[in-house]
Amino acid sequence: MRRSGTNGRISWKNNRLKDLESIPDVRDGLTYTERIILYVLQETQHEVNGRNVPTAMLYGRVVEYVNLTEAELHDYLNRLGVQSD
Repeated sequence: MRRSGTNGRISWKNNRLKDLESIPDVRDGLTYTERIILYVLQETQHEVNGRNVPTAMLYGRVVEYVNLTEAELHDYLNRLGVQSD
């Protein structure tokens, strides 16, 4: 990896944090991103009085915390058992 000046250090730090975010927690096996998705889903369900949360609404709120695509969100939801195939 080529680093130049401050930007290189910031880039390296961001890559390192992304690597750490992908490691499952020893307590429950959830990654940082999975935990954020479940937290945002729970909070949004409370706001809509327990009704189903539209995926587009969930995506818009999750993106405020983590950077991922719609396809990645669908993959996470399938993996977590929140959404069927």
